[in-house]
Amino acid sequence: MSHAWWKSAVVYQIYPISFFDSNGDGIGDLNGIHAKLDYLKDLGVDVLWLSPIYRSPLADMGYDISDYRDIDPRYGTLADWDNLLKGVHDRGMKLMMDLVVNHSSDEHEWFIQSKSGKENPKRDWYYWRPPKFDATGKRQPPNNWRSVFQGSAWDYDENTEEYYLHLYVSKQPDLNWENPDVRQAVWDLMRFWIDRGCDGFRMDVINLISKVEGLPDAPITDPTQEYQLATSLVANGCVVFDPPALPGNLASDLITVGETPFTHDASQLAAYVLPANKELNMVFHFELMELDSPQGEHKPLIHRDWKLSEFREIIGRWQNFERARGFWNATFIENHDHSRAVSRFGNDSDEWRALSAKLLAMLQVSLGGTQYVYQGQELGLKNFPRSWGIEEYKDVASQNYWNRILRERKEEAGGADVDMSDVLDGFQRKARDHSRYLQWDNAPHAGFTTGDPWMRVNDDYKSWNVASQADDNDSVLNFWKRALQVRKANDVLIYGDFVDLSPDHEQVVAYTRTLDDTTVLVLLNFKETSILYTDGLGERWRTAGYLLGNYPEVPPELSFVEDGVHLRGYEGRMYIRL
Repeated sequence: MSHAWWKSAVVYQIYPISFFDSNGDGIGDLNGIHAKLDYLKDLGVDVLWLSPIYRSPLADMGYDISDYRDIDPRYGTLADWDNLLKGVHDRGMKLMMDLVVNHSSDEHEWFIQSKSGKENPKRDWYYWRPPKFDATGKRQPPNNWRSVFQGSAWDYDENTEEYYLHLYVSKQPDLNWENPDVRQAVWDLMRFWIDRGCDGFRMDVINLISKVEGLPDAPITDPTQEYQLATSLVANGCVVFDPPALPGNLASDLITVGETPFTHDASQLAAYVLPANKELNMVFHFELMELDSPQGEHKPLIHRDWKLSEFREIIGRWQNFERARGFWNATFIENHDHSRAVSRFGNDSDEWRALSAKLLAMLQVSLGGTQYVYQGQELGLKNFPRSWGIEEYKDVASQNYWNRILRERKEEAGGADVDMSDVLDGFQRKARDHSRYLQWDNAPHAGFTTGDPWMRVNDDYKSWNVASQADDNDSVLNFWKRALQVRKANDVLIYGDFVDLSPDHEQVVAYTRTLDDTTVLVLLNFKETSILYTDGLGERWRTAGYLLGNYPEVPPELSFVEDGVHLRGYEGRMYIRL
């Protein structure tokens, strides 16, 4: 397998609005990020990925862009961006921007012109369609597609008497990638940032840029709803893979990663990544991230109990997928679109939180693929308490879902008050709101701001923060530093073959990574009970060297008892044979 700088890189995702506020206005900013560059360098970060910082009305936290070539004043200026870039490069790191071009903001000049009249040259830059009419003559949307954020995916414009398409909120109209002028405009704005010094792009929902010709009705998969998800009609269309569709040759040394929701078909995802296609370095797929949601449905705010066998199978399948042809993974277990990993896949109780957060760190750093760490993941930050009410959930997905369920239940109850506790139960486990803040110290608002923060900080900030963990050698933060150092010192963890040793085990995930004559053994106990693990172990591991573990007491050797290894609750160990 070929080597590349971005394959061994550690990418750290920053959610700028809640990273660090430098001027006391309650909103994170570019100068706040600059102030924390030494922290990121010390952690072991190679690339900073900034969630959108362009001008935006913030209908979807910046993923609705009104000017792709300027910085939103909330975050700073282009000069501040230049200064940040210099600070990043001076420390030997790189900067990756978030490219959101499936849709723009409805306040972007492109859409303002498109909406102004049917004869405007930019009319065809977006999807416009005439209404349909039912048997009673009532106006209806052009098809039955549902927005990802609830309701119809179409909004009506009274001025031109047509609907425009928005797969997300109404203030995010979808760009028409069938139009070559749209593609050229995107290449031009990418070139703007590359020429300014940007080192790469994360491409938001890039697999949705091509819709099925004719925009037909979606299959009815949820008969209780008027509008249906159209994922089979909007994901991975032919325009995505036309030669000019994804600019693989804009700059040969860029890091590029595409977000590809609603797609679990490996062959479809391979088309984006296989080197022969000259498209992207890697993609984010969400099969693992959707494990705790109802299967076969898009219900991200409803919790589903998952099995370790399912968790393991997904990991193993993607670790081995198309390796011979050069497929490369983007390895992550937390990001801005999901709640905290330790609350989902670990155990966030006081007793087990730190150990299980370290266990998840061991899992991530020992898997092949470029590493993506989300802000606060390195601290073991968890979801906020169930006691918080709906007023604390600011995210558009949370608010829209709450409003829909509340409306439906009130209609069924004839307007009487209804019980929404089950919805809050789901939110406490699954809402995107949980992954917003980084907690710096025990000052008010976790040291994020000296003003009033735009969103409440988790109540545990006084004990779970950067300052309290920095000087604690046994902290989650310092464990992450060691884990990333171990990964960077051992190419086997980056490029090695993956072999699952525990395909049917209900408690332990065990596997090896092998490169040439070097093999690493990884043992991860995903429950609080101790266990004697035996599967796949043999005499050759009796003399292996200890590489990493999440308990403070370091075992001097792989202690075999009855041809197995005793693992304590949420214990992880790595051993190496050269």
